[in-house]
Amino acid sequence: MPADSPEPDQALPDERQRILLVTGLSGAGKTTALRVLEDLGWEAIDNFPIRLLGRLVGAEGERHTSGPLAIGFDSRTRGFVPHDIIERVKKLTARSDVLLTTLFIDCGSGELERRYNETRRRHPMASGRPVRVGIQAERELLEPLRRWADAVIDTTEYSSNDLQQAIREAFSHSAPQEMSIILSSFGFARGTPPLADLVFDMRFLDNPHWVEELREQTGLDEPVGAYVRKDPAFATAFAQMRDLLLTLLPRYRAQGKSYVNIGFGCTGGRHRSVYTTAQMDEALRSAGFSPTVIHRNLGSRAADEIEGRKA
Repeated sequence: MPADSPEPDQALPDERQRILLVTGLSGAGKTTALRVLEDLGWEAIDNFPIRLLGRLVGAEGERHTSGPLAIGFDSRTRGFVPHDIIERVKKLTARSDVLLTTLFIDCGSGELERRYNETRRRHPMASGRPVRVGIQAERELLEPLRRWADAVIDTTEYSSNDLQQAIREAFSHSAPQEMSIILSSFGFARGTPPLADLVFDMRFLDNPHWVEELREQTGLDEPVGAYVRKDPAFATAFAQMRDLLLTLLPRYRAQGKSYVNIGFGCTGGRHRSVYTTAQMDEALRSAGFSPTVIHRNLGSRAADEIEGRKA
């Protein structure tokens, strides 16, 4: 075997040009996705005339020295004809020197309409008609691309941060050295975090909301913490959750998982879940981990309507 030949079990580097086509419904999050990709080291180009894609990539066999390329396009892009785009991309996909993936960013029509109404932006296909008409017309136009795409991300229930995290997990070309652990407190009444890998429901504990002097405080205040700790179920349940995480996290790390999202929920997201999240942060740090803590609903208003009827 020649001296410069790789060992039989040594993988050769993939020298193919890595291309990600990013498209989707207007307002669904394409621009946000491209910004994150750029932060990850991709060269990002938005509103690119897709008919010039072949010219941008170059002839087959040319040596590619640039990094991964993310190309954004949508219904506003000049010469946008979904079936023609699919045929062009199929030809590139067949090349041995190109690794091409298509990502479609989708979103529910009701949520898109809400976003446009809140920002007072004009939908590109509305043309003076109601926003919902433009959304429906664009959805019908893009349906062939959605069906054909390699990956679809639906942002209906996503915040901007949720979408950014999903893009990092799916398309980072260099995994972080350390696994990122995110501990989140949240209120079930305000929706479950869409990206949570593990969710612990803390609603089995006595609810501090129904103690008048604790209602406006949060799980970061000691009187609330003392109330939660006093519940006979807390200590045992917390120890079991901690031990489970200390068992799972090293296994996730060994499997190469880059992000682990752990949610602790209660009804309103201000008391029991916040306290438990803060305590778990301390427990994991003592075990050598470095979690990031997010209290999603900490600033929400205390409301009897959210908490429901007291048992």
